[in-house]
Amino acid sequence: MGAHHRELLRLILEAAEAGVWRDWGARDPVHWVSMRLGISYWKAQRWLWAARALESLPLVSEALVGGELSIDKVVELARFATPEDEARLVAWAGGVSVGAIRRRGDLALARSVEPVREAHRSRSLSWWYHEDRTRFGLQAELPAAEGAVVARAIDRLAERVPAMPGEEDGRYLEARRADALVALASARLGQDPDPDRATVVVHAAAEALSLGDRGAEVEGGGVIHPETARRLLCNARVQALVEDGAGNPIRVGRLTREPPAWMLRQFRQRDRECRFPGCGTRWFTQAHHVVWWERGGPTDLHNLVLVCGFHHRLVHEHGWRIRLGLDGGVRWYRPDGGLFRSGPAPPRPTRERLGHFGNRIPP
Repeated sequence: MGAHHRELLRLILEAAEAGVWRDWGARDPVHWVSMRLGISYWKAQRWLWAARALESLPLVSEALVGGELSIDKVVELARFATPEDEARLVAWAGGVSVGAIRRRGDLALARSVEPVREAHRSRSLSWWYHEDRTRFGLQAELPAAEGAVVARAIDRLAERVPAMPGEEDGRYLEARRADALVALASARLGQDPDPDRATVVVHAAAEALSLGDRGAEVEGGGVIHPETARRLLCNARVQALVEDGAGNPIRVGRLTREPPAWMLRQFRQRDRECRFPGCGTRWFTQAHHVVWWERGGPTDLHNLVLVCGFHHRLVHEHGWRIRLGLDGGVRWYRPDGGLFRSGPAPPRPTRERLGHFGNRIPP
C-alpha cells in the first residue's frame, strides 16, 4: 500500500506540472485532483503539497514505500520536514499519532502578527474611469491598522476565488485580489435593504442581448461586453434598460433575478454545491438560469442550477453550456459541443471484475 501511495503521489505531481487539468473544467491542479480521485479539496491540497515535498525528502519517501509510515503521517510530515532533520523526524513520527504530527506542523507554520499603528489624517479613497471607458481605476490610502484589515480580508477571499483559465500562476495574484474585492462589494449590494439605491443599471440595445453584436453600458460607468451583461443580468442586483437602435427604452427589466427567500432555501437544499461534475464548491455559489433570464427563462426551481463563480464565467464567457435532462440531471458541454464527464474513465465492458474473496463478477 505504501509503495502504491508513493506512486500515486508521483503521478499526481507529474500530471499537475504537465497541466493536464486545464481542459477538465478545473480551477487549478488541486481542484482537478479532488474531482478525479473523489476526495476533498483539503485532502487533495495536502497530497499535492506532499508530492512536491517528497522529491527532496528521500528518507520520508522510503519510509512510505517500506510501510514504516502511513500515507497520512507522511502527508503531515511533509509539511515541515527538511532534508537536514528528516531522519530524526521519521524516527519520531513512527511512535506518535497522526494528530501529534499535524499539531507540530501547525506550530511550525504559524505566523506572528506584526503590531500596527493608527493614522487617520491621510486616509482617502478615490476612483475613476479610464478614457476608453472599459477600465475602472481605484486608489486608496489607509492607516496601517485599517489597511491590514482590508488586506487580510481581500487576501483570504482571494485564496478561495477560482482563477480563470490562463490565470492560474502567481503572476495573476493581483487579478485574484481584484476578483475578491468585487465579490465583497457584490455580497454587500445583495444585502442592502434599499434596492433602488443599491442597484446597478445596465443600458443595452435589444440586439446586444440577443445577438451579441454590440456592447452594453453601465449607468454612470463604462462599456461592457454583451456576454458580461448577460452574466450580470443572470444573478446580480442589476436592472436592464433595453433600448431600440435610437436609444429609446422599449422594456425595463425586472429588478432582480434572485429567487424569493422560500425558493432559495429549497434550491440550496436541493443542490447544496456547485453542480459542475465533481466541483463541490460551496463558496461563491450563484443561481444560474439554464434558460437565460433575459430570454424568458423563469425563476423557477426547474430552471435554476447552483454554480460557483468560476463555472458561471465558463458558461457566459468561455463557451460552456448547461442542459437539464428529463431525469433532473445536469449535463455540461464543452465549448466544442462535446459532453463533459468528470472522474475516472468507466471500466471497459469486456473487463472482468473481482468481487469479495476472488469471486468473478460478470462485467
